[in-house]
Amino acid sequence: MGASQSVSENSIHEFTVKDARGKDVNLNAYRGKVLLVVNVASKCGFAEANYTQLTQLYSTYKSRGLEVLAFPCNQFLKKEPGTNQEAQDFACTRYKAEYPIFGKIRVNGSDSAPVYKFLKAQKSGFAGSRIKWNFTKFLVDEEGHVIHRYSPTTKPLAIENDIKKALRVA
Repeated sequence: MGASQSVSENSIHEFTVKDARGKDVNLNAYRGKVLLVVNVASKCGFAEANYTQLTQLYSTYKSRGLEVLAFPCNQFLKKEPGTNQEAQDFACTRYKAEYPIFGKIRVNGSDSAPVYKFLKAQKSGFAGSRIKWNFTKFLVDEEGHVIHRYSPTTKPLAIENDIKKALRVA
């Protein structure tokens, strides 16, 4: 695989990822939905605002076609040290997350998850294609293409207008 970031896939829907229990999830199941894809970490200082606001956005817009896809990542100062199940329990219990919390992944380096190689190839950020920190967000349209990339310091409610535009909500 090497350090190459070349990606042949044209849509996020072409990927299969693991859920918190290790079962395959084909992202084609989200075709026709607007996605907010986020690398999350329970011990990160950004967790409180992000998880709270992600839950608010999901509750408000899930009926209109928004899906939040959360990928726990322990790559930044080991801020997600627990198991997949612990990461899922944290989000679902403490923040009432009803959106999927997938299995832990790596978002940078040669062993980064293929779906993240795709996302980074679609939209670079402040640190180039690398993910800078926990809670980097990607807004993906119904066809599976990245519309926007947001920094970890951008709170989810700050991108609500972009989400509404993607959902074609007035």
